[in-house]
Amino acid sequence: MSLDDQADRVVTREDFVVFLAAALADLRDRPEEWENRTLENFLDAWGAWVGDMPGWCANRGEAVPEQPDWHLLAAMVMAARIYE
Repeated sequence: MSLDDQADRVVTREDFVVFLAAALADLRDRPEEWENRTLENFLDAWGAWVGDMPGWCANRGEAVPEQPDWHLLAAMVMAARIYE
């Protein structure tokens, strides 16, 4: 199963823990797929993406959530790995 598929299936805290382990394995196995390989770059991209999240939600026809859920956190990780 691809990392994208795993992210799409995150619903619970336990799913998120498993997803994070898969994300780490993906980074180690396929670093070329990750634009933001260092913690500094990753956190910078994550913060920038969260700042732009209202546009992402609007493009999906969704309201910006007041409180993120486990699925949204997984989407944030996926975005932060490639966001510029």
